[in-house]
Amino acid sequence: MLSRRFLITAFAAVAALVTFGPSARADATADARAFIQRLADTAMNTVAVKGLADEERTRRFRTLFVDTFDLPEIGKLVLGRYWRTATPEQQQEFLRLFEDIQVYTWTRRFKDYSGETLDILSVAPEGETDFLVDSRIKREKLEPIAVSWRVRKAGATFKVLDIKVEGASMAFTHRSEYSSVIQGGGGQVEALLTALRKKIAQLQGEAGVQAGTSRAN
Repeated sequence: MLSRRFLITAFAAVAALVTFGPSARADATADARAFIQRLADTAMNTVAVKGLADEERTRRFRTLFVDTFDLPEIGKLVLGRYWRTATPEQQQEFLRLFEDIQVYTWTRRFKDYSGETLDILSVAPEGETDFLVDSRIKREKLEPIAVSWRVRKAGATFKVLDIKVEGASMAFTHRSEYSSVIQGGGGQVEALLTALRKKIAQLQGEAGVQAGTSRAN
């Protein structure tokens, strides 16, 4: 006779295969592809619009960035071990400052948009919940740029965790830079926050964006 525990275990295993089997995995892979395609299309159609006022372009990209990037997870990855030594107040300020830097930097790039398009090449599972979406940005009369997106599925939604441009990780590039700033400031996270505040003021000045530009909530 088969034991009741054995039957329950076998049933659970079958249920897991049904839930997370090849078909479900294929659906998730297709969803990850669609997520990045929508992200690119939205950026091109709303942020890269010619003649858009700087403040409006910044507002639109901030909304897109907050909605599609997992900022808390990226922040922890970027700060590394210093995330644990930072106070809760410093952690929250770092996330706000990091968001601002990304928004002002990428908004300026979208202002210079000149017809680039994104082609998705492949999507590969990375662990249980992550996917690596390989793509390239096609440019007129220039070599295409290789861009890889690491996205994570959480329920019915996806969030971007990292971007690699020509193999260089956004998260780890910032992590190296920020770690050097903190070390140069005696290991104090406050040294990084001070440097980020100055950087944001510089970016705002270059972009002609007022400091009061609102964040998306």
